[in-house]
Amino acid sequence: MADVDFTVEGHIANVRLNRPQGLNAITGEMDDLLFAAWKEINANPDIWAVILSAEGEKGFCIGADVSGGAERKTRMALGGGLTGIGGPLVTCKKPMVAAVQGFCVGGGFELAMCADIIVAADTAQFGLPETKVGIIGECGVVHRVVRQLPYHIAMQLILTGDRIKADEAKHYGLVNEVVPYADLADAALRWARKLNAASPLAVQAAKAAALGRLGHPLEVALMTRFEPIEEYATTEDKMEGERAAGERRKPVWIGR
Repeated sequence: MADVDFTVEGHIANVRLNRPQGLNAITGEMDDLLFAAWKEINANPDIWAVILSAEGEKGFCIGADVSGGAERKTRMALGGGLTGIGGPLVTCKKPMVAAVQGFCVGGGFELAMCADIIVAADTAQFGLPETKVGIIGECGVVHRVVRQLPYHIAMQLILTGDRIKADEAKHYGLVNEVVPYADLADAALRWARKLNAASPLAVQAAKAAALGRLGHPLEVALMTRFEPIEEYATTEDKMEGERAAGERRKPVWIGR
């Protein structure tokens, strides 16, 4: 079994870190497998949503595996480029649900924050241990956490190395739902199905627009033309939505 499992069921891609003996620390091989997964997810029109999860109750991911010493000479970036740490940023165009349990720290925390929805087991702990152990390097996680948490809570994590538990993370808006560990997989699947109940092309266009102008002033975002939104206007799904509304039934999306 590979250290990253990639499967597709229906319109949902499942990307699962499968190295629990190392708390799912990401090796070079895993990085390559993740990069291949994101490429397929972005290119395959029949994939509408993604669940990112990890094997083992103790940890979702503790970041990059540094046990091998020097970094690879040719690498994408942590998480196959999804995080942007150490290399080019790969943006997942499809909505993503992260199912998090146990330790979610360092680069693993960064990986979880790349998702659009986070479901956490009540065992989850989020943190940035770097400064506590005297390490600071490529700090994409620092830039994400200060944007996704209240400033003082983010700085608490960055400067002290403290961790926050799942219920605190939900309180601060980092996590969408907290469930018992035994219910984590079902909860993530429920969220993915909820995402897929909406028009997949509309969801993808909305995500592209939201992220595409996230760092810009509001007036710039409001004046921007978004090609995915304009392209959606001529799709079969757009017409199906109008037909379904007129016939008072649920739409049947095809992602085209």
